Amino acid sequence: MANINQAELQNLRHLIMSANTCNSKLTTYASVAVDPQIKQLFTKVSQDSINTRETLMTFFNN
Repeated sequence: MANINQAELQNLRHLIMSANTCNSKLTTYASVAVDPQIKQLFTKVSQDSINTRETLMTFFNN
């Protein structure tokens, strides 16, 4: 990790947990949605939250 201070590390953890929460909720919403367009929207945004989480996780690998 390149020069990440304690506050930034805590913020990063918070953002990652938020992305996980969003993914979980949006996946649930997609599974119960009846309208195909709404289901597709929830699925896409859920995938976006996974991508965000993965991007944030790269800070731990550097």
